[in-house]
Order: sequence, then structure tokens, then C-alpha cells
Amino acid sequence: MGDKIYVPYQEAESEFVEKRSRFIGHVWPVDSEDQAQELLRRVKKQHYDARHNCWCYLLQEGGVVRYSDDGEPQGTAGQPMLNVFQRESVTNVCCVVTRYFGGVLLGAGGLTRAYTKGAKDALDAVGISTMSLWTLWDVPCTYPLFERVKLEITACGGVVRDTEYGADIRLRAAFPAGGAEQFVPRLTELSAGSLAMEAAGEEFLPGLRESANGT
Repeated sequence: MGDKIYVPYQEAESEFVEKRSRFIGHVWPVDSEDQAQELLRRVKKQHYDARHNCWCYLLQEGGVVRYSDDGEPQGTAGQPMLNVFQRESVTNVCCVVTRYFGGVLLGAGGLTRAYTKGAKDALDAVGISTMSLWTLWDVPCTYPLFERVKLEITACGGVVRDTEYGADIRLRAAFPAGGAEQFVPRLTELSAGSLAMEAAGEEFLPGLRESANGT
């Protein structure tokens, strides 16, 4: 896996039909088992009339790995789905592949291929992003400079996480590696040296969307 951690960029759904069985794949980014379990409950409620709602989830914290074949022959659904994310080094992910049975048996090999495809198609639809350590900063700002400061933060690859409005404005900004160093001289220039930002810690955050298959 190396030192890179990948997470789903957002949530997405994909669908295909195999020998009249309809497979719906769904992928979400998750931070906790509670969140994953809530998503599983939601899907089972939404697709209560489906023959199977097979699922898996992986969490970076604690190395949590869970999966279920939900009535399919053992080893034909949850584990193959899990393998898709392990191969791509994707974590903090929850995936459900729902099957509406079409009356034709697929056999163990066919099922494994179908559930693998369901997970992979949904992951390809969603894309991934690389988790990396960002630095957090409190950036003081006056109202006249507000829009310019926001633009400069973005220009340096940063994002505004929070904004406090008072007599002046205080922004909580997050920067990827090197971004804060780029931003400091711009803030100094904008404010003629009257504003200086303060370090507020660091946090692992996802970056931009990438293709799951590395293209």
C-alpha cells in the first residue's frame, strides 16, 4: 500500500444487468462504523424488496474490515467486493451491492464476477482522493479584504473550513504541504503587514478527485 491513503471522493451509484439480475453498486466515504451501519440500514430499507444487499466497509482507524454475503453463497459477494478496495488501497469506504434476482442462476464464478464489477463500477464512478496532512491556520481579515483573502487562500491550494464574523473576520484555513508558505507573503502584501495568521494544528484531509484506476 505504501504511505498513501486513498478515500472515496464522494458517494456514487452504478448499475448493470447480468442474466436478468439487476446489480446496483453504491459507494460512500465514511469515518466510523456507526456511519457505515447507518448507511447499511438505509439501503436495506430503500431496497427492502431486493433478494440480496451484500456489503463491506473498511476503516483506517483501528483497521476495521467487515463484510457480508447477505444470503449469497459464502465467499461470492462480500469478500470479492472488499478485495476491490484493498487492491486500490482505498479505506474509509462503505459499499453495498444490491441484487434484484432475475430468475437465472449465475453460479459461484458468475456471482463473484458480478459483485466485483458492482463494487468496481461504483468506485470508478465516485473517484478517489489522496489523504495527506494539511496544516490549519487562523487567518485574521478585515471586511474590505475578505473576498481577496479567500481568493488568495484558494490560489495557494487552500480551503476555508470556517468563518467567524465579529468586529473583523477570522477564517480557519487549511493548506496542503507548501501552501501556507506561499500564502504568508500574499497576506502580508494585501494587508500592508498589518495581518498575520496563527498556526492552529494539522489534520488529515482528502485532496482533489483522481481516477480509481490510476488514469
